[in-house]
Amino acid sequence: MIKMKHLLATTMVLSSLTIMMGCQATTPSETINKNEVNLNDITYEDANKEEEVVVDYSKETNPIVTMNIKDYGTVKIELYPEVAPNTVNNFIELVENGFYDGLTFHRVINDFVIQGGDPLGNGMGGADYSIEGEFINNGHENYLSHEEGVISMARSYDVNSASSQFFIVTGSSTYLDGEYAGFGKVIEGMDIVNSVETVNVDESDKPLEDVVIESMKVDLKGIEYESPEKIIDKYVNNE
Repeated sequence: MIKMKHLLATTMVLSSLTIMMGCQATTPSETINKNEVNLNDITYEDANKEEEVVVDYSKETNPIVTMNIKDYGTVKIELYPEVAPNTVNNFIELVENGFYDGLTFHRVINDFVIQGGDPLGNGMGGADYSIEGEFINNGHENYLSHEEGVISMARSYDVNSASSQFFIVTGSSTYLDGEYAGFGKVIEGMDIVNSVETVNVDESDKPLEDVVIESMKVDLKGIEYESPEKIIDKYVNNE
């Protein structure tokens, strides 16, 4: 595990959510507000279309992650390699290595997201590397919209700072489109996710009682996935 060397300075007036992670030489932590995104800065090419084109990325051959949340139940997530291939490779590798087992959802905001995947449990941890952000404003054609049930990678202001932290959208958050790497969607157990989003939290949006990811497993449907391309020079391992 690694610790942040510097904390992001937040300029938000309203309550923030950790969807963004770490700054230079840090692990992913986050500081984003659902009202913080400046729509004038978003260049998502479909934003001004009168009719939005909805693409169904679901396929029988897509990998399926089964996540067991202690005391809540099971959530199944279909991953979309077609949308964000390296992000999916990264998530699969972390799941297969047992990285997420025993971690918590450390940030929960009702009608926005539930976020987990931080080994430190405070929004400042991650794996000992980052990956490139696979989203439109970082040069990748990822048109998966941040609607309810979509899983996406948390990151910092650095577009290539995503590591292990992820969030599941619980309320339409399409203003994140083009800025965050969505890479799959809940296909079973959204009621479980909705139960988690209603827990009591403190002033930092951390649940008062731990919401634990008991285990994650992935069914690859017989397909082999490569190890992800990693960025390791931004991180300091303090183990």
